[in-house]
Amino acid sequence: MRIWLFFTIAFVLNACSSTEPTVKRDKTMAHQTITQPRTASPQNFNRSATYSGAFHKPGELEPAVEFWRKTYSVWHRSEVAFHDDRYLDVVYEVMVLPGYVDESLTSEQKEMVSHRRDYWKAQLSVLESKLRYNAPLNATDRQLIAKIKSSGRQLNSVFNGAAERVRSQRGTRERFKQGLEISRRYDRQFRKTFREAGLPEDLAYLPHVESSFQPAARSSAGAVGMWQFTKAAAKRFMPTSERVDRRLDPFASAIGAARYLSYAYRKLGDWPTAITSYNHGIGGMKRAQNQVGRDFSRIVNTYDGPAFGFASRNYYAQFLAAREIASNPTQYFAEGVQYEPQLVSR
Repeated sequence: MRIWLFFTIAFVLNACSSTEPTVKRDKTMAHQTITQPRTASPQNFNRSATYSGAFHKPGELEPAVEFWRKTYSVWHRSEVAFHDDRYLDVVYEVMVLPGYVDESLTSEQKEMVSHRRDYWKAQLSVLESKLRYNAPLNATDRQLIAKIKSSGRQLNSVFNGAAERVRSQRGTRERFKQGLEISRRYDRQFRKTFREAGLPEDLAYLPHVESSFQPAARSSAGAVGMWQFTKAAAKRFMPTSERVDRRLDPFASAIGAARYLSYAYRKLGDWPTAITSYNHGIGGMKRAQNQVGRDFSRIVNTYDGPAFGFASRNYYAQFLAAREIASNPTQYFAEGVQYEPQLVSR
């Protein structure tokens, strides 16, 4: 997944985190040539008798899925969307950064984004006050109101605390396309791994969210590899090796991901929650179910547990968006995708 360059996101480990993959976002990604390991099949590891192959998309999630479709396939890395972090169909502006924009922003570019984010916070704060006290509105105020109304949402629900919810999201079109090109190398074997584990094959799209298919991805929290495993999670769910860090091996990590997701599905009972647990932990998602019920849309909209912030709320929507794009890339990348050759299985 493209790294947000404007925020540092920290997730609090929960009671189950010592045995669960913990995802941490980081800016450092690199390529590494890795061969497929000879490892045992994961199909008997905590396997459930049957799994649903469908990834349900509640209607309430569509605005978030559309937001991530735009992030992955429309907005370039030189574009920054300023939006409401709860209502993702409320986008105040998409700013184009001037000059050359690399994978990482310069300090000047970061400052430009920060200033523009502060501008929108100030605009919303003033407008919220005017509406509260029925003060006269200027042309800018009316334009902003019209923009919010165009989302179909009620003004009162959006304006209440809107200034504190302004967030910036940089486009990742170039990075996602690169991930698509790399993914062809691994797709066949990843699908085989999930199929043999009795899981939906489309879970093979998850690295689009985790690492953009970068095999040597590393996070500041110690998560490593294409599938972003921590050491503790790797120790439980991955094939072990005393000599090498198997987290850097995409195929061994895919086996670990299959084992984890099989276990998470059995514990949580549905795919939206199990997939979100890859980011938030099984214990965290179990607490969400206990607190607000098993309806996933209700969890996303109302659960306020520790560390269940923007990244956790949006993780499943990101997966759905990545899956839609990757399964039909020509619809989103009309210029074509230059896939890398597939690796030959041993």
